[in-house]
Amino acid sequence: MFSSRKSLPSIDAVSFDAPLLRKLNQLGPRYTSYPTADRFSTDFGSEDYLQAVANRRDMGARHALSLYMHIPFCDTICYYCACNKVASKSLGKAALYLTYLKREISMQAELFQGMNQVEQLHFGGGTPTFLTDLQMTDLLAHLHRNFQFAPDQQGEYSIEVDPRTVTPKRIVTLRRQGFNRLSLGVQDFDPVVQKAVNRVQPEEDTLRIIDAACYAGFRSVSIDLIYGLPKQNVISMAQTLGKVIAAAPDRIAVFSYAHMPHIFKPQRRIADVDLPTPEAKIDMLFLCIKRLTEAGYVYIGMDHFAKPDDDLATAQRQGRLHRNFQGYSTHAEADLVSCGVSAISAVGASYSQNEKTLDAYYQRLDQHALPIARGAKLSMDDLLRRLIIQRLMCNFELSLASIEIAYPIKFSEYFSTELTQLELLAADGLLKLDDEWITVTMKGRLLIRNICMVFDRYLALAQSPLRYSKTI
Repeated sequence: MFSSRKSLPSIDAVSFDAPLLRKLNQLGPRYTSYPTADRFSTDFGSEDYLQAVANRRDMGARHALSLYMHIPFCDTICYYCACNKVASKSLGKAALYLTYLKREISMQAELFQGMNQVEQLHFGGGTPTFLTDLQMTDLLAHLHRNFQFAPDQQGEYSIEVDPRTVTPKRIVTLRRQGFNRLSLGVQDFDPVVQKAVNRVQPEEDTLRIIDAACYAGFRSVSIDLIYGLPKQNVISMAQTLGKVIAAAPDRIAVFSYAHMPHIFKPQRRIADVDLPTPEAKIDMLFLCIKRLTEAGYVYIGMDHFAKPDDDLATAQRQGRLHRNFQGYSTHAEADLVSCGVSAISAVGASYSQNEKTLDAYYQRLDQHALPIARGAKLSMDDLLRRLIIQRLMCNFELSLASIEIAYPIKFSEYFSTELTQLELLAADGLLKLDDEWITVTMKGRLLIRNICMVFDRYLALAQSPLRYSKTI
């Protein structure tokens, strides 16, 4: 990897310019991939995925694998949620789903035989802890029969947990089952806000689970918050932040609520009149950044904060931070193999997404086929732009020479149009341009999505811009 300049500025602060944020706040991708998922095509199918895996094998590379398991079930629906989920209280539905999920796992493992060392595993949803202890044990045993896993001290094995669905005893069990990182959904501690989004979660329940995770020996605990929810305001946000900081999680994600009821049906239960104004949202964002950085957390990027000794902060300092469908990651070279309904894989120069409904997912597997519904083959231009976006999102700077070494281009000529657009952002103070570097300023870090959008050649072709959230 091309080394960063020794003069790279501190990564634990940003400069807050509210008028500029209001001016440049627009619809745009989050860049958990490039091209973004809305550019995936149904022309991409199982044969294309098999070819992508074969290409990786032919390269002789033995990169570590990252596995993602999607568990879609929730016993209640949170109104703000934009995830692919299935509302149910029936364990029978989960049992049927696991039968098919294990079938897909076996198919994927056969493809990656001989290059199946797993260093990262993530269970997401939905609510992964919808599964019983026995179901989880059985699923994990199946994974270990099919893949080789790195030792606990080397691998990152994480699971998303809803504190309303688990006990401290269950947390200890999860650690014994092999998970070493825990992510807790909190969103907001204020009971009025919780009621407005149909997620009543007593503070003591959450703190009890955090204490249990520490007792059980989890290496990392992460908390998810959301700003911009109905009935939320700066005062309630300040109170929630105080409680979260006191709990001292290793990582904190502070997501902006994207109200898109035209896409996500549960959000139609949220009245527009209950939402905070755009100005109030910006005030809450400022408060979050101020309080968390004052408490010693490092601003990683986008909406993520971490303690200075956390692996994410270390990876960023060392220039090996990565961004994928789970957010920021320390495993830049790993192929992402995802199993379950709607799950997205990233293998070599390809993306592939599974069927989004249970019936379609089951039907594909009944036909002894991978349940891939759509995807994308990446061209050289895609790979080039993906690298640039990754570097900017993760490192807040880009060496033009490093791109010219990796690809047969002259940056100033290939991206002449983009450089002209960047000059406009530079005039707003978001970045600095010279013949060797693009450097995002402290003022520009909160608008990194806007900067990356300059390099997205698909945006002008996008047919559904309303699928994007606001950049702030």
